Amino acid sequence: MFVNPIYGVAPDEKIIEIELRNLAKVLDVYEERLSEYKYLGGDFYSMADLHHIPYLVYFIRSSKSSFVTSRPCVNAWWNDISSRPLHRLKLWNS
Repeated sequence: MFVNPIYGVAPDEKIIEIELRNLAKVLDVYEERLSEYKYLGGDFYSMADLHHIPYLVYFIRSSKSSFVTSRPCVNAWWNDISSRPLHRLKLWNS
């Protein structure tokens, strides 16, 4: 969906459809988790959250962004993690 067009190759819609179904399942799990905790790893921002930023930046800019934005907790989490300064990352408990 993102890389093929860079090389002038049409995206494979069948693969995209399959992977979007898989992504929906993962995001449903995230929605449940984020309904209980502010971040994926609990109540603190961690590498678990930071890891998602590069991928979601592209995804949010795509026509498929509703997979994230339609899930209230996932959307709130995304808005939080995508607007945080990177220096606030907590790498360990101290």
